Amino acid sequence: MLLALQRLTLLSTTRLLTVHVFVGMVLVPPILVKMGSTFARFVNYYRGVPSYRAKGPPTPLLRLAGPLVAASTVVLLGSGIALLYVPIGDRGAVLGVHKATFVLWFGVMVVHVLGHLLDTARLAPRDYVPTRRLYLRGAPARQLALGARLALGASLVLGFLLGVAMIPRADTWLR
Repeated sequence: MLLALQRLTLLSTTRLLTVHVFVGMVLVPPILVKMGSTFARFVNYYRGVPSYRAKGPPTPLLRLAGPLVAASTVVLLGSGIALLYVPIGDRGAVLGVHKATFVLWFGVMVVHVLGHLLDTARLAPRDYVPTRRLYLRGAPARQLALGARLALGASLVLGFLLGVAMIPRADTWLR
């Protein structure tokens, strides 16, 4: 939802710049949590942890897209944050990087999302069908996932605080 809202702010970057900065900052911590968990899965798979090896590697397309998703995400967020701090005379170059990276990021995210769509549509409902829940190993843990929910909640609170803290910086762009 936050990514969709962020995309909508591009309809009028002048009028919605403060919202764009706020939502962007709210997104930073949850995206870092997601990237951290993905990196942990990557490391555990290549370390040979049995539960990660049993699942197998992602499809070749997703293995190619993964590093592009991660790199473009870091550059997109980093350039957005840098725009809040660079001197006015240097904003043009950084803004160009931010815009170009968004185009790249959007393209690789489409590939990433489509690459996971069929598996997600096939697997996610199985955890919530009562007659099957008992037969799916790990369903209760995935449904509760307290640690993941706490990490996500904490990252959203931190993002909200970052967003509020950066509103004055966004306002300097509007002056």
